[in-house]
Amino acid sequence: MQETIDIHGMSEFEAIKTLEKFIASLSDSVTEVVVIHGHNSGRILKDMLANPNKLRSKRIKRRRYTMNQGETILELY
Repeated sequence: MQETIDIHGMSEFEAIKTLEKFIASLSDSVTEVVVIHGHNSGRILKDMLANPNKLRSKRIKRRRYTMNQGETILELY
């Protein structure tokens, strides 16, 4: 199952807190989260998602990038 979250316009700190809360609240049946961060102004958020030292949820198995540069898919355990 897949869920989507939009973090456009958030600061890096705000996005980390929002994503960690969101992932923690998901049921075990959810295996992917599509994170919409934007393309040009979303570069800081995209870099934050790529850095395992910033977004530290234990459920994240892998980060996957799509042809859409404004989104990142988080695969979950």
